[in-house]
Amino acid sequence: MADFNTYTPPAVWKWDNQSGGKFSNINRPISGATHEKALPVGEHDLQLHSLATPNGVKVTVMLEELLELGINAAEYDAYTINIGEGEQFGSGFVEINPNSKIPALLDRGVSPPIRVFESAAILLYLAEKFDAYYPKDPAERAACQSWLMWQQGSAPFLGGGFGHFYAYAPEKYQYPIDRYTMEVKRQLDVLDKHLSQNTYLCGDNYTIADMATFPWYGALAQGRLYDAAEFLDVASYRHVVRWAELIAERPAVRRGLRVNRPWGDEKTQVVERHSAADFK
Repeated sequence: MADFNTYTPPAVWKWDNQSGGKFSNINRPISGATHEKALPVGEHDLQLHSLATPNGVKVTVMLEELLELGINAAEYDAYTINIGEGEQFGSGFVEINPNSKIPALLDRGVSPPIRVFESAAILLYLAEKFDAYYPKDPAERAACQSWLMWQQGSAPFLGGGFGHFYAYAPEKYQYPIDRYTMEVKRQLDVLDKHLSQNTYLCGDNYTIADMATFPWYGALAQGRLYDAAEFLDVASYRHVVRWAELIAERPAVRRGLRVNRPWGDEKTQVVERHSAADFK
């Protein structure tokens, strides 16, 4: 194991473009576009530019769930943004999301068009626009909002913390792995205890809180994230596993997992999505 105690921070940090490990070619300490690139435009009002990472899957699952309800106005075009190649820094994408992170949504069904970025903001926007998967009862709505924000605040520990040091960092360091493993297991315990008394995060009803949490913690519970199922002993969180299996069986979820997915088996890929026919 490398000795990570030898690093002494300088008085003023300077970017050397080599400190990001696997992601050094796309991580940078400044914002804004790096190149001119217009985004493609499809036929539907809703234009999604994303990738099938956990944050991207939240939105494609929501859109597919809306369509499953028969809400035809939720038809959408989905274009893949290859973040490994820096496409999130193209001028067209930055116009929608100045933070250069997927997913980003443009609603052309209103004038002027509305841009929405941040996955939870997109879920809330769609839930309110189509009056679906967002409780009306004040107590249930507060619970939905609370679990949605819990996920938004917790996932960086799972992704940027545990996932980075366990799976992606150029060297394995025990301290950060132990630090983030402890936190991820605490979060799994929070979910497991809550789900021991609730079918879904907000009780008996499936909501955007479940859609936001499933691509992260559901994938972890099903052994689809970071190859860390054994390391984290995810099987011991049996209520989380039950909840994940329940959601994974939903047809809209199965479709949403495939959208903007350029990797894996061809049968699981829908790199661009423009209609239901793209899943056949």
